[in-house]
Amino acid sequence: MSSPAAIEVRALVREFKGGIRAVDGLDLEVSPGEIYGFLGPNGAGKTTLVRILTTLLRPTSGSAHVAGHDVVAEADAVRRAIGVALQEAAIDPLMTGRELLRMQGALHGLRAPAARERARELLERVGLTQAGDRRVGGYSGGMRRRLDLAIALVHRPRVLFLDEPTTGLDPTSRGALWREVRSLNQDGTTVFLTTQYLEEAEQLADRVGIIAAGRLVAEGTPDALKARVGEPMLHFELADAESAPRAREALAGLGGVEPADPAAPTRVVLRAPGGKAAIAPAIRALDEYDVTIESVEVETPTLDDVFAAVTGSQLEGAVEAAA
Repeated sequence: MSSPAAIEVRALVREFKGGIRAVDGLDLEVSPGEIYGFLGPNGAGKTTLVRILTTLLRPTSGSAHVAGHDVVAEADAVRRAIGVALQEAAIDPLMTGRELLRMQGALHGLRAPAARERARELLERVGLTQAGDRRVGGYSGGMRRRLDLAIALVHRPRVLFLDEPTTGLDPTSRGALWREVRSLNQDGTTVFLTTQYLEEAEQLADRVGIIAAGRLVAEGTPDALKARVGEPMLHFELADAESAPRAREALAGLGGVEPADPAAPTRVVLRAPGGKAAIAPAIRALDEYDVTIESVEVETPTLDDVFAAVTGSQLEGAVEAAA
C-alpha cells in the first residue's frame, strides 16, 4: 500500500468578507520527500494557502490533508507532523539561540537533557554553534533565518513549510540556506517552499506550482514548464556574412532556423529541442558546409518567461534575484 501524499488539497476555497476568494477551488498534491516550489505575485493566495495548511486559518470549503491528517478535523496531528518557518517569525531578541531551541524542545515534550542535546545538534547543523549563547537581537538577518529553520526542526517534522526563507538575504546567506534545505530533503523531509525568487525555485524545487487569483495556473518540473514556453535557441556567430545562406541550409535538418536578421548578418539562430545537446551535431553540419563559426551561445527559456506567460506579469523579486 502506497503512503499518503505529504500534502493533498482538493477543491479548496477560502473566502473573506466582501466575497473575496483568496483561494478559489484549488487542487494540489505534493509527494513525500519532494521539494515543492510555490510561486505567485502578492495577493495571489499563496500565503492564505500556507496558513490553511499549517492550521492557522480554516478553509471556507473543500479539503486539505497534510501528512495524512485533515487540517481541520485533525489539526493537532498536523501540527505535530509539520515544521513552519514563517517570514516574520516572533523571536524574543533577549533570549539566546540555544535558549530558544531548548524552550521549543520543552514545548514539544522533550525532557531537559533531550532538549539540550537537540539544541546542540541543531546549532551545529545550521552553523550557529559559536553564536548559540549570544542574544538573538544581535544576530544578522542570515543568522536569524537559520535559527528560524532550526526552531522549525526541533521535533523532526515530516513536512517543512518555508515561507520566503531567503527574502532580503545576501547571496552568501542565501546559498547557505539553500544547501541546508537540500540536506534536509536528502534526509527525507518534504519541503513546501513559497518564494519570490524564480532562481530559488529553479535551484531547489522538484516541481513548481504557480498561483494567480487563487487558482493554480501552471504546475510541473522547472524544465517541463520552460519547455511549454518555447524551445532553446542556439545563436551562431559566423566568421563572415557570405556563409550565412550555407549555414542556414546546413542547420535546416536540426530544427527551426530563424529568418535572417539584416541588423546581424553574421548571426544564425537555430531553435533546437535538444538545447546544448544540439551544439555538437550543429557544428559538424556547419563544418560539412565549410562554414566557420566564431562563437555559439545557448538561450533557454527561464521560469521568469513561464511566470510572465501564465500570469501576464513578472514576479516581484525576480530581477533582484538575478542581479
